[in-house]
Amino acid sequence: MVDEHEDAAHGHEDRPDYDPANKDLPAGEPPLRSTAPQSDYTGRDVGVGIAVALVGIALTFVLPLALV
Repeated sequence: MVDEHEDAAHGHEDRPDYDPANKDLPAGEPPLRSTAPQSDYTGRDVGVGIAVALVGIALTFVLPLALV
């Protein structure tokens, strides 16, 4: 039986051995990425959002009232 921690298929072959005396953090930086809440909104994005909201409100309230 193979120990899970010694299996090289996990992609940790370049990981240094654990040294409890060395408490330094790794030097690697996280990758740069952008997620929606952190991104800037353009005027077009706001306009599309308002248009989608208006269509949703019309379908939810105006269309049922028009059919009564």
